Amino acid sequence: MTDVFEEVEEEIRSERLKRLARQWLPIVGGILAVALIAALAWWGWQAMQTGRAHDASVAYQRGLEALQTGNQAGAESAFTEAAEKGNGAYKALALQQRAGIAVAANRIPDAIALFDQAADAAGDPILADPARFKAALLVMDTGTLDEIETRLEPLTEEGRPMRPFAQEALGLARLQFGQPAEARELFTLLTLGQDVPEAVRQRAQAAIGLIDSETAAGIAAIVAAQQVNPPAPVLQGPPVGETAPAQAPAEAPAP
Repeated sequence: MTDVFEEVEEEIRSERLKRLARQWLPIVGGILAVALIAALAWWGWQAMQTGRAHDASVAYQRGLEALQTGNQAGAESAFTEAAEKGNGAYKALALQQRAGIAVAANRIPDAIALFDQAADAAGDPILADPARFKAALLVMDTGTLDEIETRLEPLTEEGRPMRPFAQEALGLARLQFGQPAEARELFTLLTLGQDVPEAVRQRAQAAIGLIDSETAAGIAAIVAAQQVNPPAPVLQGPPVGETAPAQAPAEAPAP
């Protein structure tokens, strides 16, 4: 009888395992299939990203070589390709190179837009903040104080990589717009800062000296006057290879 009971129990366990297998094997198989598809998709995405990064680096290097030979059009085309194919660092660097070309061509609005795009593409403040700072410097030539402050003040926050340079630029902007007291506060912070480059510290001390001596009071008026009445161009000699026009000899004084 004991053997019969054991056989019955074994049969029951066997049927239970079969039932569990029929119930769970399709689910486990589906999970494994999804995991395999996800792994293959990840591998394919990684391979694609690696290929795009390689193509972007090749185009970026081609742009640098074009710049060295003075081929602005070729450099612009190569950096555009690098920005389109790359992401992150390569895209940000390529956009900044394009902005530099725009500055050289005096296309300042285009340059500002490209620097902004580079900052957005970079994400990391180490790459993004220099692009934002360069855009702010370009805005300082024609923008309002509110526009300049909107761009520079976030860069002056603690821990930002361009902080001392942004503080200096913001101080100069406030000085230019007739706010010497506010500018002096920023320059004083620069003279006391721990991580301020020595050159920036010295310029801040010089600016404080100008403010304290009230020499800086007329800076805004001088800048405004130069914008309305720009200084006369410096006269230069004749181009190379040409001679100056002959002048009539002065008459000799009467004896």
